[in-house]
Amino acid sequence: MSKRTLAILSAIGATIIYGINHTIAKGVMPNYVGAYGFVVLRVIGAAALFWGVSLFGPKEKIEKKDYLRIVVCAIFGMGLNMLAFFKGLSLSTPINSAVLITTTPIIVLILSAILIKEKISGRKVFGIFVGLLGAMGLILFGTELRQDAPNIPMGNFFILMNSFFYGTYLILAKILISKYHPFTFMKWMFSLGILICLPFGYDELLAIEWSLLPFDIIWRIAFVILGTTFFTYLFNIFALTQLKASTLSAFVYIQPLIGIIFAIAVGKDVLTTTKILAASLVFLGVYLSSRKTRPNP
Repeated sequence: MSKRTLAILSAIGATIIYGINHTIAKGVMPNYVGAYGFVVLRVIGAAALFWGVSLFGPKEKIEKKDYLRIVVCAIFGMGLNMLAFFKGLSLSTPINSAVLITTTPIIVLILSAILIKEKISGRKVFGIFVGLLGAMGLILFGTELRQDAPNIPMGNFFILMNSFFYGTYLILAKILISKYHPFTFMKWMFSLGILICLPFGYDELLAIEWSLLPFDIIWRIAFVILGTTFFTYLFNIFALTQLKASTLSAFVYIQPLIGIIFAIAVGKDVLTTTKILAASLVFLGVYLSSRKTRPNP
């Protein structure tokens, strides 16, 4: 099997993990572990794992001029991003989360135009408008009565903010990712993430009654730490050695399909007319804003 084939399989594996994570992580919150406490568990576990694997990587020192950039990247990528996503997921539903996460490419496009002056065509502007219209539809009209989703509109808003924070992180981290080995970069990012997230989730972390957690919840927590955090980063790192970043990012469009199918299959969510219409607008917007423009002959 060629390395490129293995890279594609790695990207598919990461996408599958991300897709089913919406439902698996939702089963833990908010009844057993608070959203912010869950984030602290995630960053502590991933930091320990990345420090462990970094022993097998190159020994690199961070240049002084890169300290501030790493701190800012950690704030957006390991702090605000995770806190907003898990808080949103605890308040909303797996399907809403899976749909709204696809707004990330749209937000990256907007931020690229603002921060690095990237040109945006008229079609992409229209795509951004359509996609955000679908996202706002879920936020404003995605009301349901569910015991495990106490405030769906607010949860949808937090998930959308997660896309904004993650998109900002991708742009800011671009230089650092190309400059340092992934193990070096990620171990420091997650270490800083602990310092950033601990003040928010310390009380919820202490409130976890470990002796009372059923096995179903324990394996879900382990899945989020090992699968959703550690292995997805490893899979994507390997995939990037053989695939272009643009090719890898295209796999995000499969994530909602996997997330929706899995959530419905295990009986954790249902499709509604509002979700279908809003999801259609989001998918159409992502397609229009990300489709390459053909050069004039």
